[in-house]
Amino acid sequence: MEKLLIVDDEPKVLKALSFLVDGEYRAFTAECSKDALEIFDREQISLVLLDVRLGRENGFDVMKKLLERDPQARIIVMTAFPSIDSSIEAIRAGAFYFISKPIQSEQLMALLNQAAEQVKMSKRIESLEGAARSRIIGESPSMKKLFGLIKQVKDVNANVLITGESGTGKELVAREIHFSGIRKDKPFIALNCAALPENLLESELFGYKKGAFTGAVRDEIGIIRRADRGTLFLDEIGEMDLRLQSKLLRFLQEKEVSPIGGQTHPVDVRIICATNRNMEEEMAAGRFRSDLYYRINVINLCIPPLRERMEDIPYLVSYFISKYNVAFSKTVSGITEEAYGALHGYPFYGNIRELENIIQRAILLSSGNMIEKEDLFLPALYIAKPERTKSGNEGHLPVTANDTLKDMEKKMIAFSLKQNDFNRRRTALALDISERSLQYKIKEYGL
Repeated sequence: MEKLLIVDDEPKVLKALSFLVDGEYRAFTAECSKDALEIFDREQISLVLLDVRLGRENGFDVMKKLLERDPQARIIVMTAFPSIDSSIEAIRAGAFYFISKPIQSEQLMALLNQAAEQVKMSKRIESLEGAARSRIIGESPSMKKLFGLIKQVKDVNANVLITGESGTGKELVAREIHFSGIRKDKPFIALNCAALPENLLESELFGYKKGAFTGAVRDEIGIIRRADRGTLFLDEIGEMDLRLQSKLLRFLQEKEVSPIGGQTHPVDVRIICATNRNMEEEMAAGRFRSDLYYRINVINLCIPPLRERMEDIPYLVSYFISKYNVAFSKTVSGITEEAYGALHGYPFYGNIRELENIIQRAILLSSGNMIEKEDLFLPALYIAKPERTKSGNEGHLPVTANDTLKDMEKKMIAFSLKQNDFNRRRTALALDISERSLQYKIKEYGL
C-alpha cells in the first residue's frame, strides 16, 4: 500500500482526509513542518497532500524542503483561498497539482491515484537508469587489482587502452574512469569504430563543413568536439582503417581537430580506447599503426574473462536478478545450488554479457521464486567438455623432423579444430589465442 503524508494545521481536516483515503493509502499526518519533514524522511514517503497555510508557516517553503529531499516526490497543494497567482506559484514551485477546499472526494482520489502512478513510474525508471549506469561488480583478486588501477588513473589525463574479450565490460570500465574522475561533470561520448564504414566514421569523429561532400547540407562539429573537456571512448579501435588511424594520430599529437573541408579547432578531450584484438599481432601484420598504438596505450587496463574469475558469479547473478525483477515486475529471490553448479561449469565465451542474457531469460520465463537449472537453458554443446584424446593416433599430433615452425603451427591449429568439432570459439580458447587471430591463421593456412 502506497504511503501518503497529509500536512494541515487543522486536526479535523487531517482526520477527515485520513478517513477518506483509508483502504487505498497508508496515511501519515502532520500539523507542522517539523513533524512533516521528520515523517517524510523516516517513512521515505513520496506522495504528499500539503496545505498552503500551516499556521504561521508557508506551505510553499515546506514543499521546497520536501522536494530538496526527494525531487521525485509528488505534492498536491491544498488551499481554502484559491487564486490564479497562487496556483501558478504552486506549479512553478514544483507542485503536482493545486486544488481548492472544500475538497471533492472523487477529484482528490483521482489525483492521488495519478500521482501515485507517476511515483511508481519514476522509481522504476530511476532503478533502470541506475542499472544502466551500474558500477563494475567483482570481488575476485583480479577485479580488485583492476579497481585499484581505475582509482589511480581516473584523475590523470593520460590516454587509456582497455583490452579484453568481448562481453567483459570494457565500456563499463571506461565509464567508471570518467564518472569517478575530475571530468565527471563533462560529456562522456562512446563510439563503436566497427559499427560505421570508414567515410562515415571520419565525418562522425571530425565533423565537416557544409558542402564539403555530397550530402553535407549543414555544418557538423563532430563527436570529438562534442566531447570537449570530457571523455571520448573509442570502442573496437582495432577495426579502424589505416588512413583514419593516421588522422586520429595527428589529432592526438596536435590536440586540434580538422573537420572535413574546414579549419582546425583546439580540443581538450581525454581518449579512452578499447579492443578485443591482439594489438601486437595487428601491428606485426601491418593492420594497425605502431605510433598510434603507443599514443593510445599510455595506460593499459586488461579485463580478465569471466571464466578466470568465477568467484564473481554469485555477485553478478544477484545483481542481474535485482535488475530484471524490476524490469519484468518479477519477484525472483535467488538461484538454486544446482543452477549455480551449472553456471560454474559453463565456459562463458560471451563473458558477462552472456551471463546477463542467461539470467534475463531465466527470470522472464521462470514460474517460481527461485531460478532452477532448467530455467537457464544452457546449450548442451557448451556444457559438455570436448573429448581431447581418442583411440589410436587420432589423439596425437604428428610431427616430423623436417617440419618448420609454420608447419607445426598449421598442424596444431588443424588438430585443435578437429578436436573441438571445428568450433572456433572453443578452438581459440584451447590454443590460448583470440578468435580473431585464429580466423586469420585459418585463412592463411587454408584450413
